[in-house]
This record gives sequence, structure tokens and C-alpha cells, in this order.
Amino acid sequence: MDVDALRAVWRERLGEPPPVRSPDLLRRALAEALQMNASGQGAVSPDRRLTSAVSRHRMGHKSKVRTAAFKPGSTLIREWQGQRHEVQVVQDGFIWNGAKHASLSKVARLITGVRWNGPRFFGLRETEAA
Repeated sequence: MDVDALRAVWRERLGEPPPVRSPDLLRRALAEALQMNASGQGAVSPDRRLTSAVSRHRMGHKSKVRTAAFKPGSTLIREWQGQRHEVQVVQDGFIWNGAKHASLSKVARLITGVRWNGPRFFGLRETEAA
């Protein structure tokens, strides 16, 4: 569908003007709204949701990043390419394969060979939802 057809479907099905101009965003927002209506959940007002998202990411405002707090004595386990990796959390770092490392990201990089966010690699951080 082109953008005009998407806008027409939005007005017809949701009874209000579309909140965005981008065809891609409009297509995604329309799909979500129709799925929520079909499941009986009722759609959250896209205008309110978009306004909220924009206000969280205004220029000059630092976004909040959740930091993972690990308690010493914890063990983090991840299977990577068929091999099980265990990381011990100690007071001032992490122990993997008998060596101490300052960050979990460093351990993830040593395991995979590429840069990773350590908490994300070990499944401790959810992916950002848009």
C-alpha cells in the first residue's frame, strides 16, 4: 500500500487521523493497532505513545540506562557454539577460564571474538523495545 492508502485505512478503521507521516512507521503502527483491536486488548493511543517516546529522547536529555548489578559469588552461564561458559562474579571483576577480567563485555569479546555488550550476551539485559 502507498502512504495515501495507509492513511485511508487508518481513518476508516481507527476513526482518527494517522499520527505519523512516514509510510514505514504508519504501516507498523497500523498493524499493531489492528492486531490489538483484533485480540480485544484495545489499542493504546498512538499519539500518546509517540509523544511519550519523543519526550524521553529529547535533545539534551540523557537517556536512562539500566546497569546490571552483580553480587559477588554469582555464576553466569552461557552456551556459545556448543560450548558452555561459566563466569564467576567477584568483588572487583569477573573470573572466566581461571583469569580475572574487569568487565563482562571483555569476557564476551574473548568468548566470541567480536565486541558484545556483556550483560546482553549473558542474557541479563532485555533488548530495547521501540
